[in-house]
Parts: sequence; structure tokens; C-alpha cells
Amino acid sequence: HVIVKGNENLWTLFHLKFKRHVKAEHGGNGSKQRSSGAQGTDEYIDVPLGTVIRDTETNEIIKEITEDGQEFIIAEGGKGGLGNWHFKSSTNQTPRYAQPGIDGQQVDITLELKVLADVGLVGFPNAGKSTLLSVITAAKPKIANYEFTTLKPNLGIVQYRDFQTFVVADIPGIIEGAAEGRGLGHRFLRHIERNSTLLFLIPSDAKDIKEQYDILVDELRRYNPELMDKDRLIAISKSDLLDEELKAEMKSQLDKELDFPYLFISSVAQKGLQELKDKLWQMLN
Repeated sequence: HVIVKGNENLWTLFHLKFKRHVKAEHGGNGSKQRSSGAQGTDEYIDVPLGTVIRDTETNEIIKEITEDGQEFIIAEGGKGGLGNWHFKSSTNQTPRYAQPGIDGQQVDITLELKVLADVGLVGFPNAGKSTLLSVITAAKPKIANYEFTTLKPNLGIVQYRDFQTFVVADIPGIIEGAAEGRGLGHRFLRHIERNSTLLFLIPSDAKDIKEQYDILVDELRRYNPELMDKDRLIAISKSDLLDEELKAEMKSQLDKELDFPYLFISSVAQKGLQELKDKLWQMLN
């Protein structure tokens, strides 16, 4: 058989990037004196937890691997035939026929990994998601002053009080129309489906914070309405650009407009980050 097996030590499917064909070893042929051939050998494909197996032609989900050591036979091996000795009888001492074996299955599958993280960072390009991840975790994502710096999801582990941890995923920037495939589109929206809490990151210098939040929520809703059931927290990033007076003015306006908890943070000045961790930990637990 060809068997897909869960391995908790793997985080990506990169080891399969250049291995497009997986073939289990054939059994051996039978020979004289009633000896059967050698057994075929199973071939294992190790995958990280959270891997979805799809039928490439129909796009239908066949199986999802969620536990370490979980095995699933994706292509069954063949079956050996019976030699002529099996058909020997008192009236037919030397049968001239044998039963042929059955060929093994051949399948075309697609393996897809949806990132498993506790918190997903959602925001427009250049909102400061990668900077926040680099400050609160040991991850080192690419950071630059242009849009779509992040081209693949980055995971970071937040060290919390008393040696507790939780995982944060930096999802590449969403833009208006992402649900229809604009920008990086669907390619990364699917990763948000696996996060239990969504952290919306909106820069303090945005023209309208409520409008940006509404656009992001609308894109998620159009992609998958079930995302609306997740816990949400809004972080106003780059708040070191604000003085106390402006911050107080923004707070009074946001209290009227937003129906979800929000807080001001600055990754560069490292302000409000402990409060953010406390709030996320409270929501996750």
C-alpha cells in the first residue's frame, strides 16, 4: 500500500515539493516447488498534522490527518494470484492454468496544509503584522516598507507567563476583493479557517479604522461565513505616532463605532504588548 502518516515533527509539506510520484514496491513472482514470491513493501508518506488529502480531479476531500501516527491507506496494493498447484485435483493432476494477480491502485491526490495556529493576524498589507510577530515571538519574518512583503504564512510561538505558550500565524495581507481572488486572494484566506481567535491589525494612521475593519470582516464573511463565529480582537498598531490627546479622541470615537474589544499597541516602541498577550490568552482560554 501507499500510506499517508501524520508526523508531529513536520511543519510543512516542503519535503514533498520535488517528489511528485510515490510508488510502493512490487511483490516478487512465485517460483517452482510451490514457493510464493516476496511480499511487497508499504510506502509511507509523512505529513504534518492538519494536512488535507484531496482527489486532484474532483477536488473532493478524502481524509484529514490530525493526529501523530495516524495512518490512512491512500492507494491499496495489488493482490497476488494463485499458481496452478491450487487448481490440482484427482482428475486434473497438472493444471495448465493459474490465476493472475490484481494490480494495485493508482491515484492522483493533492496534499494541502492549512496552518494550525491559535491566533491569526488579519490586516491589510503593511499594517505591521510581521513586525508584531517578530517582536512578540522569536520568528524572523521578512519586514520591509512595501505591500505584500509576506508571501507565505509565518508561525511564531509566544512565550507567556509561567512557561505557557500559544501560536500566532502572520497571514499575508488581505485586500478588498480577496474573496474573489484579488491580491494573494484565496491562497491564504484558507489558513484563517484554522485559527480559534482572529487578531485584526489596523494602523493608527488609517483614514478610517472602522471602514478598514468592516472591509476585512466582509472579505472573511464572503470567503466563509463560518469565520464570523470566531473570537475577534482589534489592535490599533503604530500607536507611537499618536499623542495622548489624539489617542483619547480616537478612543471616544471607537467606543461608539466598534462592537468588539480593541487596544492600542506599538511593536516598535513595545507599548501595549503585554496587555495584548494577556487579552489573547484570556480569549484562548
